[in-house]
Amino acid sequence: INNNLSPSWEPFRISLHSLCSCDPDKTIRCVVYDYNSSGKHDYIGEFMTTFREMQEVSSGKEVWRVGLGVEKVHTFLDYIMGGLQIYFTVAIDFTASNGDPHSEHSLHFINPKEPNEYLKALSAVGEICQDYDR
Repeated sequence: INNNLSPSWEPFRISLHSLCSCDPDKTIRCVVYDYNSSGKHDYIGEFMTTFREMQEVSSGKEVWRVGLGVEKVHTFLDYIMGGLQIYFTVAIDFTASNGDPHSEHSLHFINPKEPNEYLKALSAVGEICQDYDR
């Protein structure tokens, strides 16, 4: 924040994984610099903390104030366990730009000895999705 010795930063989001690898007791180092357009930034200060300490501070146990919120980010498995229904559909681009299907350099080439790239990709994704598709 330019020209302010007591800045108030806008809230921002960072995943718990990125912040501390989901370990609430892992040390987090916070370093603050005064930005200068010349590229020579002035060091203001730094402190060490943990996510657990920040949680305690945000609950009012300390004099200085830190706003801290934890928001659950749902995973694919959370959605599936919550009843999400998947209908697996496949589309393949058969345009001429992918090459002549009779040429072994084409993605559409059907080799009797091994599957082509399309079939390999469909199998890899389909094998996972099939268990969640009604």
